[in-house]
Amino acid sequence: MVKGNNVIANAHFHKVSWQNHVKTWFNQAARKQRRRKARQEKAAKIAPRPTSGLLRPVVHPPTNKYNYKLRQGRGFTFDELKEAGVNRKLARTIGIAVDHRRRNRSAESLQLNVQRLKEYKSKLIVFPRNRAKPKAGDSEPAALETAEQLKGALLPMPTVAKGPATMAITQEMKDEEAFHKIRMARADFRLFGVRQKNRLAKAAKD
Repeated sequence: MVKGNNVIANAHFHKVSWQNHVKTWFNQAARKQRRRKARQEKAAKIAPRPTSGLLRPVVHPPTNKYNYKLRQGRGFTFDELKEAGVNRKLARTIGIAVDHRRRNRSAESLQLNVQRLKEYKSKLIVFPRNRAKPKAGDSEPAALETAEQLKGALLPMPTVAKGPATMAITQEMKDEEAFHKIRMARADFRLFGVRQKNRLAKAAKD
């Protein structure tokens, strides 16, 4: 929309120069190959570590719109690491992400991530810095020989609990006066103090 004493915009897209205004995607196949090659180079560079990076916790996204889902978080809390028996300083060196700012708001999420850490520890193979001089916590030589680089997700995400199943509405449900019941419960809650006071006053008179 023109505002003030300005020239009226009139873009002339002539047929001769339509190529200048067209976006093409002819490099799609080449980019696919380039991304694949980059993934392979990265995997070879970080081998024998897993290609998916660090192990991350399972968290609920914020707000009512998304909090019924589950996703990966930034890192495990100190409480989760302590419960699973993992040293917070050692955790980062064995592929576990740590987030000092996150807090556990419920026992369920704490236990869920503790189980995730324990499962990871049971499958973990720790390579020694020097095979001739292995230290405490390093894996057995037999496990080192059979170790393969894991490609894909480290641990599967847990499934979200399903909601209540659908059911047929019975006549008893239809006859239930839910609105009246809710109103009465609210009234009982609101008038609890007044009624208690009246009962004590009545008992004092008697």
